Amino acid sequence: MDKPKVREIKVIAENRKARYQYIFIDRYKAGIILSGTEVKAVRYGKVSLSDAYCAFKDDELWIMNLHISEYKQGGIYNHEPKRDRKLLLKRRELRKLQTKVKEKGLTIIPIEVFLSEKNLIKIEISLAKGKSAFNKKESIRQKDQKRDLDRALKDYR
Repeated sequence: MDKPKVREIKVIAENRKARYQYIFIDRYKAGIILSGTEVKAVRYGKVSLSDAYCAFKDDELWIMNLHISEYKQGGIYNHEPKRDRKLLLKRRELRKLQTKVKEKGLTIIPIEVFLSEKNLIKIEISLAKGKSAFNKKESIRQKDQKRDLDRALKDYR
């Protein structure tokens, strides 16, 4: 008997700085509205999440400063690299996010861009709170301890 094919999610871009600077509270998977040349550029991995953030405009969630490089064969139909793009979430999720963002110190940041099972481009966003300097040092300390433990286990084997 053949096993059914399980399609893996392909991560295109990741915001590694965010994992260091923020504590993630809730995570959501959102669709994104892209033009034709943007889709091709994203599939080639020409995306940068380093300065990107999310904000509400007229009860809709938009992603700002998401850099998608121009598609080389786009010609006159190419897109603007840092334009604002609308995110697609359910109305209930949008309302929940909007009320939580109004709280002090919470923000919405993109974590990664990926291809879903149906070959759609999606963005994983997170409701996050900024880490203090102490929390950043603590996370570095934990990462170092884990690395040392992994090395010791490897040498033991």
